[in-house]
Amino acid sequence: MRSSSSIMLVPFSGDGSGTEELTWGQWDVWFMMRMSGTPRMAGGTMPLAAGTTVEQIAHLLSFIVSRHQSLRTRIQLSPDGTPSQVLSASGEVALEVVDTLDDPAAVAETVRARFASEPFELETDWPVRMAVVQQAGKPAHFVAMYPHVVIDGYGFDALARDLALLDQSTGQHLGPRSGVQPMDLARQQRGASALRQSAASLRYWESVLRDNPVPQFGQLPPRSPRYWEATYDSPAALLALQALSVRTGLPSGPLLMAAYASALAEVTGVARRVIRTQVSNRFRPGFRDSVSILVQAGLCAVSTGGPLLDVAAAAWRSQLAAGKHAYYDPRSLWALLSALEAELGFAPDPLCYFNDRRRTVAGFDGVAPSRASILAAQPLSRLTPGVRYDNTDVTAYLNINAVPGTLNYTLRADTAALSPTDLEHILLSIESRLIHAAI
Repeated sequence: MRSSSSIMLVPFSGDGSGTEELTWGQWDVWFMMRMSGTPRMAGGTMPLAAGTTVEQIAHLLSFIVSRHQSLRTRIQLSPDGTPSQVLSASGEVALEVVDTLDDPAAVAETVRARFASEPFELETDWPVRMAVVQQAGKPAHFVAMYPHVVIDGYGFDALARDLALLDQSTGQHLGPRSGVQPMDLARQQRGASALRQSAASLRYWESVLRDNPVPQFGQLPPRSPRYWEATYDSPAALLALQALSVRTGLPSGPLLMAAYASALAEVTGVARRVIRTQVSNRFRPGFRDSVSILVQAGLCAVSTGGPLLDVAAAAWRSQLAAGKHAYYDPRSLWALLSALEAELGFAPDPLCYFNDRRRTVAGFDGVAPSRASILAAQPLSRLTPGVRYDNTDVTAYLNINAVPGTLNYTLRADTAALSPTDLEHILLSIESRLIHAAI
């Protein structure tokens, strides 16, 4: 590519400094990082409005790092390997400026991929990687990537809302920051109220897992690479989902979880599925506007075997219970899971996930799509193979992606538990179950 880059150091200064233990959300991500050996970066690219200047992007970078303690927090390891969060009051963070003669969107994607794959030193690197891609000297695209240990998807939403308080021309802050900060949260989580909530959540987890009498997955010879991913895109499944939701009043999320659980049951022969679901926890006081990591896993138990709508009703009840019990100290959960595994002779929590990235599980308004429209859209469905890798990961992870006008979902799986044929079958079965129930 015909590109060159330079680094601009952007100063920042904000309130607070010091060392504190990790929050519960950070502990969750730390466990996944330790398991996979990767920092799990999140972020993306976006086009810039005409007339945007590099100076304005520098103001934005200084603004977000100065205001939000998570973005100037690094992770330090003690001699025994215990991580702590270390907050700095001031410093300089890098803004990469890329000049190119090529397509700026393509160059931005290349930069994003590099930011995501380059080694990330949690103890020394600031948890923001940001770049501006210029074409003919004019900023055209923006890139930002962050390690998940400091921010989650809903934290990005909070960050975007807070930008309304930035004067882009001067960098001035137009109002106070809101939302709990990570160091304060870590202290809150040592309090009696949080510990009672954690204990109640763990009692719920133990109850669900003790009712799970058999391993959720069999043992297969693993492929090399071991972990496979594929994405399915189905406008017909979206129409079917809309029809079911309008007809029954059920939210779309549990309908999708029901189809996923039923597909898993079909390929594994285990009818009662134990599935983790990501819970934002932002319904809790002070959490909505926090730019931090607050998502934790909730645990659902879904009995399959009946009609999809019956399974969906059960999934909805299970999701509500999971959401109520997804705020806990992960260290206590790990101890519980280890004790249960020793007692039962198998891992009762299979690390099987359902993650709805659409930000809502709400239903649809209006008239249900017709049978004819659903069937007419079926030929548009597409299966796309994804990456394959050997970094240790979970057993199965279904993401419902936020793609307008279609139902787009990605499954990544451990081939020692689900064969590539199983993976493909699950993706297609989710669509077929939704369509069958709708028509």
